Amino acid sequence: MAIVVTLDVMLAKRKMRSKELAERVGITVQNVSLLKSGKVKGVRFETLDKICEALECQPGDILSFEESD
Repeated sequence: MAIVVTLDVMLAKRKMRSKELAERVGITVQNVSLLKSGKVKGVRFETLDKICEALECQPGDILSFEESD
């Protein structure tokens, strides 16, 4: 099982750059990049809340579950 991060898709839909999201959320551009690539093991709900607020989306718009074989 795996959680897939589709933050890059939502950023494209909102025509927002990673730098702008980082500034709005209060995290580094490097952390946004790690989130986009799915290389993080966790994310704080507070951070997720701020990302969703900045992108005007729901957590399910940027996170999904896919079963692995």
